[in-house]
Amino acid sequence: MSARIGVAVMAVMLALYIVLVAQRGWMLLMSGEPIGVAMGVALFVLPVVAAWALGRELWFGVRAQQIGRRLESEGGLPDETVSVRPSGRPLRDEADALFPRYRAEVEAAPDDWRAWYRLALAYDAAGDRRRARAAVRKAIALERTSRTTRG
Repeated sequence: MSARIGVAVMAVMLALYIVLVAQRGWMLLMSGEPIGVAMGVALFVLPVVAAWALGRELWFGVRAQQIGRRLESEGGLPDETVSVRPSGRPLRDEADALFPRYRAEVEAAPDDWRAWYRLALAYDAAGDRRRARAAVRKAIALERTSRTTRG
């Protein structure tokens, strides 16, 4: 739940940023000076890119949560538990010990979104967020493909 609050706070802050930057951009556009106009255009483009990136990340989170819930309802989430530190971070040695099983599962069934999602959980527990996100993206793409070919 705290992650959702953090995302909501960041989204509100970005919205405020976009409004303030758009106001400054408009003032620069109206200045009539070539440099001011160029900077004004840039101030309109950058918030659009930021809003697009935020939307993309929010959609990623929604889709990851959806397929995570689906996997949970199917009883497919890993049942192993990894001890955590007082900070909530998993103990890396325990997470690393579980990793080979999930990597082998993906190698055996590379088109199974469930295996990719479980691998993402293993990467996340091991502290490798970059690979965890990549594995979740792969799981989302495979799940979408399986839904369209099935339906």
